[in-house]
Amino acid sequence: MIPRLYALQVRDKLGKFPAVGILGPRQCGKTTLARGFEGVYFDLETDGGEARLDAEWDALVAGKKLIVLDEVQQAPEVFSRLRGAIDADRKRNGRFLLLGSVSPALMENVSESLAGRMGLVMMSPFILPELAPDQIDDLWLRGGYPDGGILDARMFPEWQRDYLNTQVTRDLPTWGLPAKPQLLLRLLHMLASIQGQPLNASQLGSSLALDHKTVIRYCDYLEGAFLIHRLQPYFKNIRKRLVRVPRVYWRDSGLLHSLMGVNDLDHLYRQPWLGASWEGFVIEQTLAALSAVGKQDRAYFFRTSDGYELDLVLEKGGESWAVEIKLTSNPSTEEIERLNKTADMIQAKRRVLVCRIARKIENPSLLVCNPGEWLQRIAG
Repeated sequence: MIPRLYALQVRDKLGKFPAVGILGPRQCGKTTLARGFEGVYFDLETDGGEARLDAEWDALVAGKKLIVLDEVQQAPEVFSRLRGAIDADRKRNGRFLLLGSVSPALMENVSESLAGRMGLVMMSPFILPELAPDQIDDLWLRGGYPDGGILDARMFPEWQRDYLNTQVTRDLPTWGLPAKPQLLLRLLHMLASIQGQPLNASQLGSSLALDHKTVIRYCDYLEGAFLIHRLQPYFKNIRKRLVRVPRVYWRDSGLLHSLMGVNDLDHLYRQPWLGASWEGFVIEQTLAALSAVGKQDRAYFFRTSDGYELDLVLEKGGESWAVEIKLTSNPSTEEIERLNKTADMIQAKRRVLVCRIARKIENPSLLVCNPGEWLQRIAG
């Protein structure tokens, strides 16, 4: 079994809270991670699991073993029982480990019933620091889902297509998204085609016969399901007009590539949107690596109306880090100079160029390195 970075964060929170929730997309590895803590396991997506939990509840809460509740969003009535058990022995930590996919009902139950009683860990599929450095292209092409090809290349892209079909026919409607599967699949394909571009809800809506507010609401569900991420613009008081519309990125590059019909790395390199795919991959790997170690750095992009931009701006402890991402092994002096000029506009203390370079270049304000070294640096 491949060790997950999230294990240390989960263990730490179990020592601080009565309950810990591991939230993330289906099949990202939550169950495998939780089983490593050797608790009593219940799958609440099955009738037998919920019935067994109900029958054994009193004995379980009186015992000393960790209670693991998987797919907890399927049994919302359990939250009031959890609150009662926790409040009856408030000083006892590490009692419950809850696993769930983000849905409106789940987050409502967490906020209403377990506020102040539960620590949260947001989990993603595999990220590069959890794998071998030479797996970077496999991870970029096929994504990080354990069953999606990163461990067995034969599974890509068929697994991704089946996964998305399950999302649009079962999970998203169950969570309250009122659209038909065919329309949702069209929306997913459209969102894949604008990877790294501004989200123009009106334009998408006109193609789907929806108003822009409906498109935004549907995107809320897709973001809650860990399918997409809307990166917000960074605002600073500078004398330039700024782009103020969020950009859309797919959380998992394998899902993006399956939607775009890519089957292998050679095919990917022939795509006109190759740079947007690489940019989104590095951005999402960065954010997932920060989340894996419990860091809460805020992330944005920056772009002026005259074309100066930063792919990623991280707010780290009151400092701004300006990050540019390039699919090259030989960055030019002009690219570094433009990075510095744009970073000066937001008074960024640290400037980073992430590319395919073999050996890093570093001085007190500038770092030029490959994704593996970058991710190890921020997750360290």
